[in-house]
Amino acid sequence: MSLLFVLSFYLLSVVRAKVQFLGVAIAGGDFGCEIDGSCPTSSTQLPLKGLGGGDGAAQMNHFVKDDQMNMFRIPISWQFLANNKLGATLDSNNLGKYDQVMQACFSTGAHCMIDIHNFARWNGGIIGQGGPTDEQFVGLWTQLATKYAANPKVVFGLMNEPHDLDINIWAETCQKVVTAIRNAGAKSQMILLPGTNFDNAATLVSSGSAEALMAITNPDGTTDGLLLDIHKYLDADNSGTHSECVTDNTAAFATVADFLRQKGRQGLVSETGASSAASCMTAFCAQNAFINANSDVFVGLVAWAAGSFSSSYLLSLTPTKQGNGLVNNALAAQCVVRTWLEAKEVVVAPLPSTAGSATSSGSSAAGTGSATAGTTFSAPFRPTTGTGSTGQSTTSTTGTGSMTTALPTGGVTGNSTSPASSRTTSGSSGPSPTQPIGGSWAATVSAPKSTGAVFSVILVLLCTW
Repeated sequence: MSLLFVLSFYLLSVVRAKVQFLGVAIAGGDFGCEIDGSCPTSSTQLPLKGLGGGDGAAQMNHFVKDDQMNMFRIPISWQFLANNKLGATLDSNNLGKYDQVMQACFSTGAHCMIDIHNFARWNGGIIGQGGPTDEQFVGLWTQLATKYAANPKVVFGLMNEPHDLDINIWAETCQKVVTAIRNAGAKSQMILLPGTNFDNAATLVSSGSAEALMAITNPDGTTDGLLLDIHKYLDADNSGTHSECVTDNTAAFATVADFLRQKGRQGLVSETGASSAASCMTAFCAQNAFINANSDVFVGLVAWAAGSFSSSYLLSLTPTKQGNGLVNNALAAQCVVRTWLEAKEVVVAPLPSTAGSATSSGSSAAGTGSATAGTTFSAPFRPTTGTGSTGQSTTSTTGTGSMTTALPTGGVTGNSTSPASSRTTSGSSGPSPTQPIGGSWAATVSAPKSTGAVFSVILVLLCTW
């Protein structure tokens, strides 16, 4: 009996599936920010030519028109928005400059993410834990939410990479901010909830971050639009400052995916990146293919980074000018765009079993259909160990080091610095019309253990498809 004939008993269907949102960080507003939350405004390079930075407007138009991207992350420091006056009304001049970048983003039709890039700090003090008060942080977000409340395509990224803090107290702080954003009129937009240890996918669950953040609700008690924020790099210390990739992170992302499925919740990978080294071309592509294959719980991926970074920056995704247009580098073309446009998901029906059963309620972001009683379906395909395109196993590096231990150069002027960490069209059907992004959903799945071997065979086939 041929292999393909045997597989015909197992493959119920092969459907195209991918995260609903794909994009790139358009960096520059974060340049100079350190992990202690100090962000000298003199280092800011807002990514617009008219503001002295990179041509972020042209980049975003290119990514949307040529690559069908639909989400951009726009980092900015709290200090810049407030003109270094903690707790004050936001500076109208600086906010106006940041808004120019946001409007350039909105003009493309994409979703645009506000990213406060302060590591849960202001000049060394932790928000709500000895530094800025919760009220001051709430004040920042109340002003931003009020400004953008009428725009359904704004995304609120509460904070870039909190670290070394009490996660339960931090979750209480985030709850106050979520309540304030909703009460300011931004009733339905996505809000990203970041955990400690630099929002590291490898420790989001084990650190208690994910559990604490999932307790946050909207004022009406729902969780619609509330997403777990997820970051991860592929180098040895998870800093995003080394050229070689040592993991494809599938084990780390599988842990987060399992947690989200158990909770009936979703997350968004808002930062991940790699160099163009051969090891990264393999591992980064494999990681992003895995994220796309688990689009029921991962609704988006925003990669790091373009904007005011030059094309020589280690993790650069900045497109270069060619003729009258822009072209992507190999990393962006193959590991960000191609893994998304060519994403596939396998839905497996094991050999008939009288013990098999499946029930489902609600819908996932992947838009999968309902199960028929008496038929056994698999969860979205997730190998227990990561495999790169070569089929070799890799391991996931937890990494507790800062994602900004080394500040790379590469800004437009060639001497500006930016944190290495702040550097991930809809899926097959996107969220169900009755299921808001981030809202709770439930699914019960059972499958014989024998399907594991079949999964391994299918993965090999997919890697060569």
